[in-house]
Amino acid sequence: MNRRRNTVTPVPLSPVYRAETLRKLAREEIDVLVVGGGVTGAGVALDAASRGLSVALVEARDFAAGTSSRSSKLIHGGLRYLENLDFKLVREALKERGLLLQTLAPHLVRPVKFLVPLKHRVWERGYIGAGVTLYDTLGGARALPRHRHLSKRGAGKVAPGLADDALIGAIQYYDAQVDDARHTMTIARTAAEQGASVLTRARVTSLIRDGERVVGAKVVDRESGAEIEVRAKTVVAATGVWSDDMAEAAGIPAPFTVRASKGVHLVVPREKIDLDTGLILRTEKSVLFVIPWGRHWIVGTTDTEWDLDREHPAASQADVDYVLEHLNAVLRTPITADDIEGVYAGLRPLLAAKATSTTKLSREHAVAHPVPGLVIVAGGKYTTYRVMAADAVDVAVEDLGRPAPSSWTERLPIVGAVGYHELWGTRHSLAQRAGLPIGRIEHLLQRYGTAIEDILESISERPELGEPIPGTEEYLKAEVVYAVSHEGALHLEDVLTRRTRISIEERDRGVTAAPVVAGLMAPLLGWDSHKQEREVTNYLARVEAERSAQAAPDDEAANASRLAAPALLPS
Repeated sequence: MNRRRNTVTPVPLSPVYRAETLRKLAREEIDVLVVGGGVTGAGVALDAASRGLSVALVEARDFAAGTSSRSSKLIHGGLRYLENLDFKLVREALKERGLLLQTLAPHLVRPVKFLVPLKHRVWERGYIGAGVTLYDTLGGARALPRHRHLSKRGAGKVAPGLADDALIGAIQYYDAQVDDARHTMTIARTAAEQGASVLTRARVTSLIRDGERVVGAKVVDRESGAEIEVRAKTVVAATGVWSDDMAEAAGIPAPFTVRASKGVHLVVPREKIDLDTGLILRTEKSVLFVIPWGRHWIVGTTDTEWDLDREHPAASQADVDYVLEHLNAVLRTPITADDIEGVYAGLRPLLAAKATSTTKLSREHAVAHPVPGLVIVAGGKYTTYRVMAADAVDVAVEDLGRPAPSSWTERLPIVGAVGYHELWGTRHSLAQRAGLPIGRIEHLLQRYGTAIEDILESISERPELGEPIPGTEEYLKAEVVYAVSHEGALHLEDVLTRRTRISIEERDRGVTAAPVVAGLMAPLLGWDSHKQEREVTNYLARVEAERSAQAAPDDEAANASRLAAPALLPS
């Protein structure tokens, strides 16, 4: 059985690795082909590879390019799901939260405090307090502090930015947050370390059939335009809002229908909202979070049905106004549109039901095995990706004709996690050795965990890589080089949008950083001056298209504006 731990140097997802992977997949049959590089697909690849199966993962764009980089960045049980009596879902999610915090990804998942303002005397404190008490206990072993009740005065001390009439008291509780894009990419790296072949910018164009059975897929390398056939005993589709498309590719009725719900988030400077805690507010359509995020707040989300372009969901002026209206209803000093640093929109894949609104759809997941050789997993929520993955692999094993070990990913830390707590304890001496400020070391540790040693080694060899990227103080030039050499980044937007968060954290959305980042990437990816210039031009056009969409009055106009940006094309 293949149970390699993360005690060896992780496999670098470099350009050389990618070329070798393409050649390998064209000539070898594998046990499991995973379609989709979001958190669920990456989780499936890790689960299957860690059971000793031969595995490949193909993703049409970049790791987490869809939903998995555009979430609320929370690892949570879903406090509001208790109202729908979804106790199983909440218990499951809270267990996963504890695993991620303590064992699986402590470098990427960390606690965050939230305040629930109370506006009604007596009944509301008892009602919500009972729910939060249940929330504290459902997860089993305690990973976070228990909630506490606050008076109006006590709430004012941790949330002085709230208006006087915003609350009569409050309840404070704990959840956790994650950089979803980095987490997803790191799961994929861990899958590669366990023996999986992972490949981005590789789109499945059709499934290969042998009679009724699915026996693989035709895959186009979007970088070169070349097509290969990947033969597999079973194909697992973890494609989120594209799930129905996989059934169509197999020529079968969809086993379930996935509806897309758009969630929009705003990023604003930390100093603009005077809070020492996160905030959770009710709206008539959804729950609105105010989430601490480094030097920023993330504020969201909306919950509206979306049936337009799925690759590039667009935030409209109506979305931005909706979030601002509900946020400002409780703030002492309102946030204006000029305060907004970044905006992003993502699509939740929800299993369709008879409900007339996406807000009523369950966040549970489903696994279907509609024909031999094809498994489709859909629905769910980010926090429970590992459970979804294990369920999907359990079904996929039925097509292999031989037994396979049970899932053990609840005991398998991802790259950078093993030894993280010990390394964190030595961060002051680490900073002294590296010649970097302690704040910089802490930031790197919370992005790379023990893989920080690779970053520091590159800076030691090339001291100029220890400089911040122009246009941002948050990230170093070494992180750009590492994104290409180890993390599978192939395009400028991969680095500015997902390996870092420059595209939403800086007011210019990465316009200043773009030429420098492209220049650092060029020699590693073999770009000539024309290709380097085109990468920058395409990125700037994307920024302009997103800004234009956010000034559009509705979804249709915003969608048209966003699609004005050129798509990435083969070199």
